Amino acid sequence: MSGDYTIAHLSAPDSDVRALVRELDAEMAVLTPACEQRHGLTLDAIFQPHIRFFLAYADREAAACGGVALLDGFAEVKRMYVRPAWRGKGAADAIMRRLMVETMEAGRPLLRLETGADFVPAGRFYRRWGFKPCAVFEPYASMPPHTVAASAFLERPLP
Repeated sequence: MSGDYTIAHLSAPDSDVRALVRELDAEMAVLTPACEQRHGLTLDAIFQPHIRFFLAYADREAAACGGVALLDGFAEVKRMYVRPAWRGKGAADAIMRRLMVETMEAGRPLLRLETGADFVPAGRFYRRWGFKPCAVFEPYASMPPHTVAASAFLERPLP
C-alpha cells in the first residue's frame, strides 16, 4: 500500500461512500454505544449543497473519506474516517488537506469539529493539525447536555 492518494469530490453517494459510512457507523456504535451521543450525518444529509464530501483512493481502493459543512462564519469537519488498513499511512492527512483548501476557498476563517472525547487517536491527529479545544458550538450547543457529554469540540483558525 502506498502513501499516494487521489482525492475525489463526490456529489452523490456511491458504493464506496456507502461502504465507508457503514464501516464508520459500525465503529462508532462500539466506541459510543449511546445512540444519542453519536452525531454523524446520514447519507442524505452528507450530500447537501453546503457540504463538500471527498474520498481518498490509493491503489484503486477507497481508503478514507471526509467532508466539510460550510456554515455561517465557519466550516465543520464531517464524517472523517480512515479504513483500518490505511491508518497511519497518510490517508487522513490527504483528506484533511483537501478539507482545509475547501474551507479557505469558501472564505471561512475557522474550521471546527466534534469528535468523541475518548477517541485518543483522533484527538492526536487533530492536535497535530493544529486544532485546539473550543466551546460547544451550534448545533451542539442547543442539544440536551447528556447528548454531548462524550464529545470534544475543537477548532483551528485558517489563514
